[in-house]
Amino acid sequence: MPLKMWSSPWRSETRFTSWRCMRNNKVTLFRQLQQMTYSLIEWRSQILSGTLPKDELAELKKKVTAKIDHGNRMLGLDLVVRDDNGNILDPDETSTIALFRAHEVASKRIEEKIQEEKSVLQNLDLRGQSVFSAVHTYGLYVNFKNFVCNIGEDAELFMALYDPDQSTFISENYLIRWGSNGMPKEIEKLNNLQAVFTDLSSTDLIRPRISLVCQIVRVGHMELKEGKKHTCGLRRPFGVAVMDITDIIHGKVDDEEKQHFIPFQQIAMETYIRQRQLIMSPLITSHVIGENEPLTSVLNKVIAAKEVNHKGQGLWISLKLLPGDLTQVQKNFSHLVDRSTAIARKMGFPEIILPGDVRNDIYVTLIHGEFDKGKKKTPKNVEVTMSVYDEEGKLLEKAIHPGAGYEGISEYKSVVYYQVKQPSWYETVKVSIAIEEVTRCHIRFTFRHRSSQESRDKSERAFGVAFVKLMNPDGTTLQDGRHNLVVYKGDNKKMEDAKLYLTLPGTKVEMEEKELQASKTLANFAPTKDSTKDSFQIATLICSTKLTQNVDLLGLLNWRSNSQNIKHNLKKLMEVDGSEIVKFLQDTLDALFNIMMEMSDNETYDFLVFDALVFIISLIGDIKFQHFNPVLETYIYKHFSATLAYVKLSKVLNFYVANAEDSSKTELLFAALKALKYLFRFIIQSRVLYLRFYGQSEDGDEFNNSIRQLFFAFNTLMDRPLEEAVKIKGAALKYLPSIINDVKLVFDPVELSMLFCKFIQSIPDNQLVRQKLNCMTKIVESNLFRQSECRDVLLPLLIDQLSGQLDDNSSKPDHEASSQLLSNILEVLDRKDVGPTAMHVQLIMERLLRRINRTVIGMSRQSPQIGGFVACMIAILQQMDDSHYSHYIGTFKTRQDIIDFLMETFIMFKDLIGKNVYAKDWMVMNMTQSRVFLRAINQFTEVLTKFFMDQTSFELQLWNNYFHLAVAFLTHESLQLETFSQAKRNKIVKKYGDMRKEIGFRIRDMWYNLGPHKIKFIPSMVGPILEVTLTPEVELRKATIPIFFDMMQCEFNFSGNGNFHMFENELITKLDQEVEGGRGDEQYKVLLEKLLLEHCRKHKYLSSSGEVFALLVSSLLENLLDYRTIIMHDESKENRMSCTVNVLNFYKEKKREDIYIRYLYKLRDLHRDSENYTEAAYTLLLHAELLQWSDKPCVPHLLQRDSYYVYTQQELKEKLYQEIISYFDKGKMWEKAIKLSKELAETYESKVFDYEGLGNLLKKRASFYENIIKAMRPQPEYFAVGYYGQGFPSFLRNKIFIYRGKEYERREDFSLRLLTQFPNAEKMTSTTPPGEEIKSSPKQYMQCFTVKPVMSLPPSYKDKPVPEQILNYYRANEVQQFQYSRPFRKGEKDPDNEFATMWIERTTYTTAYTFPGILKWFEVKQISTEEISPLENAIETMELTNEKISNCVQQHAWDRTLSVHPLSMLLSGIVDPAVMGGYSNYEKAFFTEKYLQEHPEDQEKVELLKRLIALQMPLLTEGIRIHGEKLTEQLKPLHDRLSSCFRELKEKVEKLYGVITLPPNLTERKQSRTGSIVLPYIMSSTLRRLSITSVTSSVISTSSNSSDNAPSRPGSDGSILEPLLERRASSGARVEDLPLKEDTENRISKFKRKDWSLSKSQVIAEKASEPDLMSPARKAQRPKSLQLSDNRLTPFHGSSPPQSTPLSPPPLTPKATRTLSSPSLQTDGLMTTGVPPPPPPKSKPYESGQRNSTEIAPPLPIRREAKAPPPPPPKTRKSGLLSSEPGSQ
Repeated sequence: MPLKMWSSPWRSETRFTSWRCMRNNKVTLFRQLQQMTYSLIEWRSQILSGTLPKDELAELKKKVTAKIDHGNRMLGLDLVVRDDNGNILDPDETSTIALFRAHEVASKRIEEKIQEEKSVLQNLDLRGQSVFSAVHTYGLYVNFKNFVCNIGEDAELFMALYDPDQSTFISENYLIRWGSNGMPKEIEKLNNLQAVFTDLSSTDLIRPRISLVCQIVRVGHMELKEGKKHTCGLRRPFGVAVMDITDIIHGKVDDEEKQHFIPFQQIAMETYIRQRQLIMSPLITSHVIGENEPLTSVLNKVIAAKEVNHKGQGLWISLKLLPGDLTQVQKNFSHLVDRSTAIARKMGFPEIILPGDVRNDIYVTLIHGEFDKGKKKTPKNVEVTMSVYDEEGKLLEKAIHPGAGYEGISEYKSVVYYQVKQPSWYETVKVSIAIEEVTRCHIRFTFRHRSSQESRDKSERAFGVAFVKLMNPDGTTLQDGRHNLVVYKGDNKKMEDAKLYLTLPGTKVEMEEKELQASKTLANFAPTKDSTKDSFQIATLICSTKLTQNVDLLGLLNWRSNSQNIKHNLKKLMEVDGSEIVKFLQDTLDALFNIMMEMSDNETYDFLVFDALVFIISLIGDIKFQHFNPVLETYIYKHFSATLAYVKLSKVLNFYVANAEDSSKTELLFAALKALKYLFRFIIQSRVLYLRFYGQSEDGDEFNNSIRQLFFAFNTLMDRPLEEAVKIKGAALKYLPSIINDVKLVFDPVELSMLFCKFIQSIPDNQLVRQKLNCMTKIVESNLFRQSECRDVLLPLLIDQLSGQLDDNSSKPDHEASSQLLSNILEVLDRKDVGPTAMHVQLIMERLLRRINRTVIGMSRQSPQIGGFVACMIAILQQMDDSHYSHYIGTFKTRQDIIDFLMETFIMFKDLIGKNVYAKDWMVMNMTQSRVFLRAINQFTEVLTKFFMDQTSFELQLWNNYFHLAVAFLTHESLQLETFSQAKRNKIVKKYGDMRKEIGFRIRDMWYNLGPHKIKFIPSMVGPILEVTLTPEVELRKATIPIFFDMMQCEFNFSGNGNFHMFENELITKLDQEVEGGRGDEQYKVLLEKLLLEHCRKHKYLSSSGEVFALLVSSLLENLLDYRTIIMHDESKENRMSCTVNVLNFYKEKKREDIYIRYLYKLRDLHRDSENYTEAAYTLLLHAELLQWSDKPCVPHLLQRDSYYVYTQQELKEKLYQEIISYFDKGKMWEKAIKLSKELAETYESKVFDYEGLGNLLKKRASFYENIIKAMRPQPEYFAVGYYGQGFPSFLRNKIFIYRGKEYERREDFSLRLLTQFPNAEKMTSTTPPGEEIKSSPKQYMQCFTVKPVMSLPPSYKDKPVPEQILNYYRANEVQQFQYSRPFRKGEKDPDNEFATMWIERTTYTTAYTFPGILKWFEVKQISTEEISPLENAIETMELTNEKISNCVQQHAWDRTLSVHPLSMLLSGIVDPAVMGGYSNYEKAFFTEKYLQEHPEDQEKVELLKRLIALQMPLLTEGIRIHGEKLTEQLKPLHDRLSSCFRELKEKVEKLYGVITLPPNLTERKQSRTGSIVLPYIMSSTLRRLSITSVTSSVISTSSNSSDNAPSRPGSDGSILEPLLERRASSGARVEDLPLKEDTENRISKFKRKDWSLSKSQVIAEKASEPDLMSPARKAQRPKSLQLSDNRLTPFHGSSPPQSTPLSPPPLTPKATRTLSSPSLQTDGLMTTGVPPPPPPKSKPYESGQRNSTEIAPPLPIRREAKAPPPPPPKTRKSGLLSSEPGSQ
């Protein structure tokens, strides 16, 4: 069952396809597939039912297979090739040529089906061209749904097809009788009114316009409202309905379900016309349609008017155009057309007349009449009654058919027009009479006046009669056309006596012909004086397959009775319409041959009969009569009996051919040649009959001589110059082969073959090439070529001709015709029933194989002929047996010839394998090609080993080509079984086996056979052998991987270097390419390592180096497989980067610059796509570092990508530097850009002297310097990420990585990004390093927390007033160490002073590489932990606070325009006595005798802390002074309070800790350079050194590190860490300008809380926005003095508030603001993020969403074992540069 065969791929594919289709929005495709499935299920059930007749079953089977094939194509499955019965072809039983043609046919058929469906979907004019192109007859199906019209009487509806342009009806009427109740008269027809208008031809379909018209005739009273006394049953005109159906006929609309409304146009009321007495008067305006107008003119007006005021009245119908004649339509559309469907035929013959179509229809149309009113005052209401009578006057019952859908009637009554003198009816009816009755019948018309009063009407008698005979006196049928009939009047009954009136002339023409003599008959039946004024016209049309209207044809058929006119009739026969001749085909042929035989004494008749016969044969060749071919053949073999006709026919034919130069005979000869096939059938059948009756001896060799003579005449004709009779020559070549099969019956086939050879040879070379080749093709197709002895004669000639065509020197070879001829020859030779073929195959092989190969090599792969030629080549190779192969090699004269042939063949095979000639889905054809190629390759390998193996005859290139061909064959996609479904795989293996193994083992054997020649193939063969070993076939892998070891050994032994570097380098290169291309897998890695190790360890010298190499390759494979997996399946760019770095690090170690650079650029592209411009620059820098500033030429691998057209390393390095500088610029790494530009500038200035370039470079560098100071540069945060647990990949497992965040990226966003990448990972809530339990767990645990980079300042900046914008770069860049601080308690908690026992654990992480670098993350290589004592912590805090005050003071000193608010808050936070607890805490904790006794080693540190407290005083003094200078009225109370508090504080401090004076240069107002406001950054160590020289700074680095953000001091109430939190809260406080009172309360409440937590002010700070700082007035560039919080916007942050540690001299500083340098930016939570301090013991509800909240322990990073940097976190969201609130990122 074909359905089952298709269903398995269908099921698996459908699931996927439906999803894919829906996903891609291809709903239409999905619906098509769904519909197909339903159809197949339905057909399957029909087949299984077993009720279908045999022919229907065969037809259904074809439909099923066509549907399956279409579905296969849509699903991308293989094309299935079938025979004519739908059975799948077996390639073993089918010739290659037949297989190829079957594929072509199937492919074309499916393509046509798809195009047809597409065009139907798109509703194009093309609709159904493929279906309809083969169809010549159509039907229009009409389903009549309803008629809505209030008539009140019965009605008759006549529907017909009408051509408005020619004003003619095309079809018969379809009649519907409608009752007065609004339903069909016959109730059984309700909902079953349907008809097919059949026999429409393609010419009807292309009419410009075509309408469906319905004429409505009511049957009842003369006027609608008349009563019972009035006459009933009158047929009166009522109206028309017209619909333009051109679009339906043209196929633009095709919907059988759609109901069309046809508006109804009623004629004007009778009364209106009658009252005016304006019948047919021109005064009636055009829009009023009178009831006495004929309905035909009414419908023409409706068509012209287009708009109809139908008032909702009309018809409802549905329509469909059906292809095919009536039989086909009933079969194909049985759901529409059944037995009850009315058939309305076309008034005329269809385009194709079928022999069995018996028809005898006479269509009679009542046209018009004119009738005298006689004694009446008004014209008569004439009714015509039509009936058919025989010559005896007997009525023929039911002979008249007014419309399809009803049986015939005996009398037809016309419509009655009221009081019209010249009524026009235009009513057509069909008269159907048996053929034999026609000669005796006539049609009679009687005329009667109808009165509207019933009583009067009954007394009315017929007032006239007319008739027409159906046969003419000469035996022909009544001619088509109009006939004016004579109306006879009389009041006696004799008017109805047929015997009387039939003696009179029926038409006016007859009357005129007869002399009008008064006679006895006329006297008794005389018309009245004015009776001649009455006239009546009808039109007739005869559609009959048995009646003829042609007098000449009739004369020929009756030639014996009219022998003197034979010549005339024979000539006239050529003018007779074809449809008349085919009706009498047998009779006509009998007449012709009888004339020829019986009038044999007159040769004139021979020629006339011959021409007439040619005319008839040509006629049957016409498409209209093509179905009469069987009739003609039946006549020839069953009825033809002229035994001597062959003599005369061949004589005339010979005469015509011999006299071809006579121009008067040219057309006759041409026609005869076209009819040659059937002419010869007559000749041969005549000869056969003769031999049957008389035997051979009677006429000797006369017949054979006539055949020889004919060929001789043809040869003479063909040898004449080309321009003469070229048309005749072409016809001879085209039609002469058609006689072969017949002539062979009575003529020696071998001689016939020789005659044809001479005929072909008589044609001069290069003339009529295409026709000559086609002629030979037909000879091959004939039965002659199937006979072995005939082939012996014909084949050499055919091969000669083909050889000339395929010759390399042939100027314009006709490939199409040559391919056709060659295909046919090979197809015959492949048959089993054609005798011995071996010698013939050998002949073709010797003469044509090489030429075909060369033709294929030279032909474009797009050529339509390529498939045919390759099929021919495959067929030859397939038909060659082993002896043929060895014989063929023996035909080459020299060794070089064999080399050339093998080279040619190998290259061609490889090319054909590489560039598929056949479509992918031609699976059977492709497998056949592979099978034949494999056998040929194996045959040729024997030649290789035999002739080209030893030392002297070895041919390197030939062997090389062989290996490459074999590998290309083995790796061809059609043989990769693992890529196919299981079903397909099984099928291929069963039929063809796994050809890869066969060729793979052969490759192995050939390699080992090479012996000492192997070294010549290293390293060139490494790549091809690698491809073989990568084939996923275990046996093949095991057999071929050892070749690698053999290569290593070979190079080791023969290279002279004692190594295998060439092999190693090549293998690494090719492995990289192959794995990236998708080859290779984990099993291969394992097997390769295992086999190489096994072989190496057994080898004496290769054991160590080989083992190293095996492990190296295994490691490389692992990296490459990881890389490929990530690239193909992981959308995470970070993972891709990580794997890329792993691979490039491997190549860097192996010093493989070429591949290393390739991966550098892949990494560069990944960074560029992710907008990691800094990392992209660092990546390119690695390439630049490989180059020198010299004129050394660039080796190709250094150039790599981006199409840099350069010649020297210097040029390339310059280009790279320019690109790197541009990336650094985009990444805002201007410091690095400056460094590179300096190097480049030096080259421009002193090496290449490119001053213009130098100028541009310096301008660019200037902009970089300016950007450093002025441009906004957000600082990235750094995150430590730990990946714990065995669930992570090995390169991440239990490792920590430091990640560089993106601009503005918060930790929450960052960790979310990571968790997206590892959805199963569990986020750890603690920052404590995990225990072994977690590390060995099978799960995934992730730890993520923020770390603070440790600034590594260049020595040149130490102790110098460096602007903060410059320093900010070093805070986040060029860093390799990162710190994280965690508070913990040692000893008992002191309730009075928590600081005393609060220690800090500070962890320092050192990464493998410096940030930034080629990745955004690096693995942590070293971790160190130190503990900071409470005293050291207090010192750090004080130093930071002092830095803060100093820099804030300096900012105000340098820029008087700064807002005073931040200064106010800073000062109030320190000097306000409410927070004096800060100092007192220090005093209680450290400045006691007890402390010093317990910690004598801290003596110096205690002194340092005291000095730091003392140092704060002069700084505060300066701050109070500036505050006083910038005072406003509103701030005066505050200033007064600050001043009084400070006096008390200063007094106390100076008393306890001494007086310190700062040097004046730190407090003086300085002139800024060129108006730019650039502040130096003064570190606390500098402050101390300038003020107290005796104290060395023990915490320089700490303070500098901590200045950016102090995670090192976690905040807690009353702890030394307090200032940290205060500092972070500051920016918000500044922004909000919080009232001091509220601020103070916050701090006090903080001291009272026992937990370490965020102050309220911090919470506010993180949510606050900064309205006042965004004002335009802030645009001036203002540097920051000290940056205490981990702000990421370097130049633009508000300075974070100083930290107030309860013990630090400055009591908790009121969140002092940091000024914004350059255009302000909002710096709330967005920018002030600091590394979170350790988590509080209990979190508060509000802390969870805080950006800077004391964050709980973080999770950790990703890394691949010891390989390059780890894969980064998952995709990040791009953050906008500015954002109004933290959440907006």
